[in-house]
Amino acid sequence: MIYAPFLPERGAFDAWRSAARVLMSHRVPPDDVDWSGRPGLFTPQEIPGFAGPHNVNVTGNFLKLAESVIWNSDPERFSLLYRALWRLCVRDGDPLSQSDVLGRRLQLLAKSVGRDIHKMHAFVRFHELPSTARRRFAAWFEPEHYILEPGSRFFMKRFADMDWMIATPRLTARFEGGVITYHPGGSKPSLPVDASEELWATYFANIFNPARIKTNAMRSEMPKKYWKNLPETRLIPSMLAGAEDRVGRMHVAGASTSRPGAAIISTRYRNSIEKTEENPENLSDAKRSSRQCRRCSLCESATQTVWGAGPENAALMIVGAQPGDREDLTGSPLDGDFGARLRELVTGAGFDLSETYVTAAVKHFKFRPEGGLRIPSAPSMAEIEHCTWWLDMELAFIRPQLVMALGAAPVFAMTGDDTALERRRGTFETGRHGGQVMIAGALLAKRDRALKKRDDVFAADTVEDFKRAFQYLKT
Repeated sequence: MIYAPFLPERGAFDAWRSAARVLMSHRVPPDDVDWSGRPGLFTPQEIPGFAGPHNVNVTGNFLKLAESVIWNSDPERFSLLYRALWRLCVRDGDPLSQSDVLGRRLQLLAKSVGRDIHKMHAFVRFHELPSTARRRFAAWFEPEHYILEPGSRFFMKRFADMDWMIATPRLTARFEGGVITYHPGGSKPSLPVDASEELWATYFANIFNPARIKTNAMRSEMPKKYWKNLPETRLIPSMLAGAEDRVGRMHVAGASTSRPGAAIISTRYRNSIEKTEENPENLSDAKRSSRQCRRCSLCESATQTVWGAGPENAALMIVGAQPGDREDLTGSPLDGDFGARLRELVTGAGFDLSETYVTAAVKHFKFRPEGGLRIPSAPSMAEIEHCTWWLDMELAFIRPQLVMALGAAPVFAMTGDDTALERRRGTFETGRHGGQVMIAGALLAKRDRALKKRDDVFAADTVEDFKRAFQYLKT
């Protein structure tokens, strides 16, 4: 039996949410629902007009994601969201996680919608229309997705005292007397030229900096498809043509010498305002975004974020607890005592550390000052949970066959289970990401003779842990 809910062009989210709730309450599986709106081979069954016996409860995170994905133009968006809802209700993994294939696709769909709304806010240009009473304005925009409804909320707040219209090929928004209504779209209307266009073009020409011209970056931020609707873009060809001569004149004029220490201050400033990408598209973008992490307070005292190191196609990912003093200063997870000990133990197990990806459950160094030294402190469970955001990204991009968790903090980060490790050590468990996690003990550094005997015994056990992990990868 195939169900085919009707979803209108306007108010699609509310309609989908209502239909999905009813279908899920009857536990109708995703393969039995056709969200395409197109007739198929079989006569579709109308969805039940009453709720079923099962409760349907979802998190706010899912609703927030769905409210964004629903505006994407991807024809599969409704079915993908329902599949995620199904998995949440039957407790089949975490379909919202970055490390989940479905979760990753939904995040990218939402990200694309967000970018399109941002471009609408940036590139809509209103033209004043002739009026004998209240001032009226109109604009034409060609979005990639169906974002006129969510995108127009910005203009409702900003231009609440004016009447305006935004027309798109699919839909038209009219804001009159403080009330917004939506109507069918169409072709581009004829819009008059007004005096504000010349004023804006003058401002645009005066803020132009020829020394910062990067045409590829400019086109990525202001795609050429929008140029025909922007009055300032007619100035771009002439400004680009004269950019090289203007830069030459700037060099001849010279520049003053920076004060001592200015380079350090400016570097910190640029890092502090660098944009954080919430859904990076590759491991390099994720590493760059992690430098601006403010997900917990550890960033305030640490020198920098310490990202993982190793090949992106590594079969084994090793997860330690957190960076140490040395790693915090260099930015590499393998530069301190942890890295030295890890090389020793991995070599003892007959494996090459360069073939593994090494990272930490917590990316910032947590410490307490003592006599001029920085003594490591164990991260809290809340700090570990905050940092799983970055660990999930590493897992999504590396996709290791096996994750080896060294100690309580990494084990909790990977499995969500904080029970004691004595009976779990050396075993394999299913991690939050759906893959296999081997439970191992934390690495100890030989700091003094009192620890040496205990540490030697511990090292022998850890070598066996690594041998067991490498044997697993060979099977």
